[in-house]
Amino acid sequence: MTSERIHFQPSLLDSGTVGFDHSFACTQRIFLDSSSWVDFQPGWVTGSDDLFTEIVNGRHWSQRRRRMYDKKVIEPRLVSPWFLDSGEPLEPRILEDMRVVLSERYGVRFDSVGFNLYRDGRDSVAWHGDRIDKEIVEPVVVLVSLGEPRRLLLRPAGGGKSRSFMLGRGDLFVTGGRTQREWQHAVPKVSAAGPRISLAFRHGMGRAAYAHKETVPEN
Repeated sequence: MTSERIHFQPSLLDSGTVGFDHSFACTQRIFLDSSSWVDFQPGWVTGSDDLFTEIVNGRHWSQRRRRMYDKKVIEPRLVSPWFLDSGEPLEPRILEDMRVVLSERYGVRFDSVGFNLYRDGRDSVAWHGDRIDKEIVEPVVVLVSLGEPRRLLLRPAGGGKSRSFMLGRGDLFVTGGRTQREWQHAVPKVSAAGPRISLAFRHGMGRAAYAHKETVPEN
């Protein structure tokens, strides 16, 4: 099972009852340019290490295979997507509470959650932009990071100077405005890192973003 190969060391500073800041009192908005922004709040989730463990043990994980040039490659991370129209409950229950509160705050209906598990420093994601319906001019994507912090990079689409954010241990990171249209993001490989889960709350993405990729079950 996946959990048997995950070596996660909980922090003594992040144990206790799982919850999150409904007030967003410490959320900081950072403008990347005149039309693109991110919201950042470290430690938005309390008891995040317990939530990490519950999600690792409770989700069915797989890897996706995609075509790159003339061959198929396996993506270096595990995934477990959830869609509102599946009729399946979003579990654990606190994630549904997050989805409702985040939808109210940002004025959109988050209808999918991408669970992404980075097992160690070899797992990563290359520069990309999310596949969101083109009709949505300014999509909002919420990332909630659990587990060991990893570096997320943002750069203008097509290249340019990047900005770095360390995300983990319950941090909240939201992209808005034109960020998903005019910026790219990546989680680069590192020599050593503990496991991390990134929860991506999205709207207007749906199953189409996964339809062009095959999944390889995690044994």
